[in-house]
Amino acid sequence: MSLIAVENLAVARGGRTLLRGLDLAVQAGEVLHLRGGNGAGKTSLLEVLCGLRVPLEGAFRQRPEPQALHWLGHKNALNLALTPLENLGFWCGLNSVAEDALLPVLQRLGIERLRHRPCRTLSAGQKRRCALARLLLAPRPLWLLDEPLDGLDAQGLGLFAQLLAEHLGRGGAAIVTSHQPLPPGVPGVREWQLA
Repeated sequence: MSLIAVENLAVARGGRTLLRGLDLAVQAGEVLHLRGGNGAGKTSLLEVLCGLRVPLEGAFRQRPEPQALHWLGHKNALNLALTPLENLGFWCGLNSVAEDALLPVLQRLGIERLRHRPCRTLSAGQKRRCALARLLLAPRPLWLLDEPLDGLDAQGLGLFAQLLAEHLGRGGAAIVTSHQPLPPGVPGVREWQLA
């Protein structure tokens, strides 16, 4: 069953058409890995798929409800003056998620000891792990992830592969942009190169 499907999609940004005539469907248990150079339309396509941008043309054949998907942008959506606990606690409040899940999720992601430090003092990889915590705090079937590997070290890449494999095993799916190959151990990967 498709968790998301579009047909004849055209995507534009800044008055320039980036993609045209795109037919796309992502099934449960599958990862669509979008690759392409800077400006190829990877982020713009994800923004259309999650409802942040209106397509130039085309239609959804299967559109997920907003509460059925996670959007994780490449900027992490963290207030740098706040701590990981404060950032994620605020996000939990907005999404009706119990905050008692925060500590176990931070432990799983290896950043529990950083929970009281302002995010401006964290490394790029530590900030990325904070952003990834949202995926575990509120399980949703479809993940739309823009450059989720940025800043992650080898251990972080392995952890991401494990989280993604577990998500797929529960019947989830993901669309992921990345300039680099996905880490080994992720099943069900289909790669698309955007020109």
